[in-house]
Amino acid sequence: MFSILIPVYNYTVLSLVNELVKQCKASGITFEILCQDDASNSPKNILNQEVNLLQNCSFFINEVNLGRGKNINSLAQKAVYDWLLILDCDTFPADATFIQNYVDVISNSSKKITFGGIIYEDKKPEKEQLLRWIYGQKRETSSILTSNLLIKKDVFLQYSFDNSITKYGYEDLSFFSLLKKNNFEISRIENPTFHLNLETSEVFLNKTKIALENLFFLYNSDKISREDSKIIKAFEFLKKLKLAKFSSFLFKKNQIKIERNLLSQNPSLLLFDLYKLGYFCRLK
Repeated sequence: MFSILIPVYNYTVLSLVNELVKQCKASGITFEILCQDDASNSPKNILNQEVNLLQNCSFFINEVNLGRGKNINSLAQKAVYDWLLILDCDTFPADATFIQNYVDVISNSSKKITFGGIIYEDKKPEKEQLLRWIYGQKRETSSILTSNLLIKKDVFLQYSFDNSITKYGYEDLSFFSLLKKNNFEISRIENPTFHLNLETSEVFLNKTKIALENLFFLYNSDKISREDSKIIKAFEFLKKLKLAKFSSFLFKKNQIKIERNLLSQNPSLLLFDLYKLGYFCRLK
């Protein structure tokens, strides 16, 4: 029934796999769990190799880095069952009936794509991780992502991740844009996973810049449009008013001040939105 695909990068995945095996057995379903580290060369892979000792579970290591999307594509090619459940390695089911809830979706619905949701723990993290935590709670919990996604394998193989995307960021946006253009409905149910791995604010900010550069590439390549991204929509509005260059100038002038806030104990999501828009304008 299920092929559970877990792309891995420098993370210990054994606890997640053990929980999934336990739940799959409790549901009485046929399953496999495929994990694949994307050439991280991490010492954590020593422990991850124990995944191979578990029933119907495999752990692979890429010889070269593919990027998250291509890594998932590779796992999907290995999958043997008709349904794919894609989970990020740093997630964990919020409920003991997580797998059964997806079994019920397959049994009682004709939906081919279902997103279960992402949540964050309520406990406030260390001050160095606040930006990631606040952003996750306020924004990601209302977004549709591929970090907890059930999808029919034939649909995924036909509309897989864009292989031209090798950098971090917005591969989900491109993927869902393609699905919507081909008239697939993406349903959502309350079946969340916790996102566990909180990066420091500094790391998250640097990854955001890389992601915006990837968004710029996708935009210039006509792979996504203003309908897919609020940042692109805002950029095109500024461009129409001939204010894009001025916005870039304001960003350069205030970048350090904004970063000081984003790395502080009270990061502002409004400033973070303006920061992302300004950085995108600068790329143009």
